[in-house]
Amino acid sequence: MKTNIAAPEEVGISSQRLEHIRPVMQSYVDSGTIAGLSTMIARRGKIVYFDQVGNMDIEANKPMTDDAIFRIYSMTKPIICTALMTLFERGSFRLYDPVSKFIPAFDGLKVLGNDGNGETKEIEAERPVTVRDLLTHTAGLTYDFLEDSPVGELYRQAGLLNNAGRSLEDMVMELARLPLAYQPGSRWHYSLAIDVAAYLIEVLTDKPLNQFLKENLFSPLGMSDTDFCVPGQNLDRLAAMYGRPDIAAQGMTSGKLIEAWERGFNERIDVSETYPVSKQDSFARGGHGLFSTAPDYMRFAQMLLNRGELDGARILGPKTVDLMHMNHLPPKLMPFKIDGPPAYGYGFGLGSRVLVNVADSGKPGSAGEYGWSGAAKTYYWIDPEEEIIGVLMTQSMKQLELPEVDFQILTYQAMVE
Repeated sequence: MKTNIAAPEEVGISSQRLEHIRPVMQSYVDSGTIAGLSTMIARRGKIVYFDQVGNMDIEANKPMTDDAIFRIYSMTKPIICTALMTLFERGSFRLYDPVSKFIPAFDGLKVLGNDGNGETKEIEAERPVTVRDLLTHTAGLTYDFLEDSPVGELYRQAGLLNNAGRSLEDMVMELARLPLAYQPGSRWHYSLAIDVAAYLIEVLTDKPLNQFLKENLFSPLGMSDTDFCVPGQNLDRLAAMYGRPDIAAQGMTSGKLIEAWERGFNERIDVSETYPVSKQDSFARGGHGLFSTAPDYMRFAQMLLNRGELDGARILGPKTVDLMHMNHLPPKLMPFKIDGPPAYGYGFGLGSRVLVNVADSGKPGSAGEYGWSGAAKTYYWIDPEEEIIGVLMTQSMKQLELPEVDFQILTYQAMVE
């Protein structure tokens, strides 16, 4: 699909100032920290910038292309949350419904807590996990690569994140067998909650997740390169992965991550076991798993910026999109953090972070800006006030370099009205 690029000045952006972006992105390639990047900007419904630097495959000497396919990891999450909210609009559930109403295995969950005498034991949950808890990461679940709760080790032992041959249903059933890391609603904690939300889609529709996504999002939006697999004829467009060994594949602790950083970032890594390209029948997840391209993800983001519609395809009602992208966290749970610095200035909506205090964020932007990122440094943000979208795609499994921050700052500096 050819991408039409509009004159930036038509939408209040300086062509001259956009030229500042490429040298900075190129610097990440020249330093050897990132193999290649693809960056895309739209404003007021028009694409005004689309550029690639570096390589999609260093060993094969293949330059980054405008149709490169990427493993988008956690940028799968906003898509899943959007899909689930289409069922909210159909009356299939309410946000404060207990998850156990639809997934009985979630009834009577325990919490791995303290019995008051300093002993760790399973205690009663103070209240049920709700659908809203899943979408806001306040369900009390965790991830196996996070080490702030012993429940993470239980996840590692169960192979929850690593076994791509296990169906989504099997994974969620195994998850429900384990205790929660925290009391529901007591804190924001990044987790497998969106995988549970994805399984909820299957339960509510009696359809495989990938089928529902194709019928209700990807086909209507023209996202022809987004799926849980990559067809054989498109494998030459799949960007290779570089950086540290895959966290999901290795079950890495912080100490092992440091060792990986010390080895350098130019190592080509194989994630085919944990993120396969050809297991569509069994491999479907909510927290990661999708493949996509910069143009495809831009179409998804433009639909959200348009408050639910793109090119005549209505995915969500405007008020539902607004509900998703307002802050749902109380002040005591802010700022949230994953395993790095806190996300200063940000709250969290139903599937995406939401900017509530521009000054605290340390970046230019507008209150109400929202977006998310993926483990391999894919990134997007939407600023409804300025009607601007940025999408960055790369494949670098590390967390030290932040090209997405530079890209966002450079995008705003190019705006002249």
